[in-house]
This record gives sequence, C-alpha cells and structure tokens, in this order.
Amino acid sequence: MAGKFEQNLARLGISLPATAAPAANYVPARRLGNQVYISGQVPSEAGKDKYTGKLGSDYSVEEGQAAARLCAVNILAQLKQALDGDLDRVVGVIRLGGFVNAEPDFKDHPKVINGASDLMVEVFGEAGRHARAAVGCYSLPRNVPVEVDAIFEVN
Repeated sequence: MAGKFEQNLARLGISLPATAAPAANYVPARRLGNQVYISGQVPSEAGKDKYTGKLGSDYSVEEGQAAARLCAVNILAQLKQALDGDLDRVVGVIRLGGFVNAEPDFKDHPKVINGASDLMVEVFGEAGRHARAAVGCYSLPRNVPVEVDAIFEVN
C-alpha cells in the first residue's frame, strides 16, 4: 500500500517520472544528517525540456507556474530515489530556491515559483510550507524558463 504522500500524488494525478542523470559534475541528491539537498531541477519530461524560453516574452505567469510545478515533480522524483522509494520519511520541506529566466522588466518571479511551492503544500500539507527564494536571471541552462532546487528534513 502506498504511503500518505504517494496517495496525495495519486489524488493529484501525478506519477513520478524516472530520474534524470546529472548534466554535469554534480550529484542529484546529497544527504547530510536529517537533511536531503536536491540539485536544481528543470522542467523536463520524458528526457526532454518541455519548456524553453523566457518569462515575460515567451511565457505567461501561468505557464511559468506550470513549468515550476514540473520542476517540483522532478524534485520529488529525485527525493524518492534518495530515500530508497519512501517519501513518508519526509518530515518537512525546509527551503526551495527558484530561478526564473526572465526579461528585464518581468516582476512576477514569486508568482512563477508558487507553481513549485503550491505542489509541495498539496503533497505534504503543513509540512510542505517552506522558506524560499525566487530569483530572476538572464539565462538558465538550455534556455529553460525555470529551475528549482530544494532542501528537505527527513527521518
């Protein structure tokens, strides 16, 4: 029987994908004591970037939120792998870091990263509430519009 967080994912219609291999010289997850650090995840699906371009010219805030949500799905896939398949070991989400590839006049970075934040709360409830950064930048790898990293408390 699936754990409570897996049941929340199923209720949301989310099936976690296979994890992506690192694109450079880093590891996708690193555990330190009761914390797991997940490297930045981009909005890829089935091994391909689902979104490329900038917020403010190529994508609306709502499309950016969908891209951030996909980043969060990929974070959860990496987390599940790091926890040997048991998301119920999650005590809470500590922090998300969101990077938004945006035009210079774009000002809604926090709204975009809400796509990732909202999913964490939907999956983990109150334990999904977290500290966060939402940072605008001129470019991201492969011209993706959003990248999100995370820190979790686990047992």
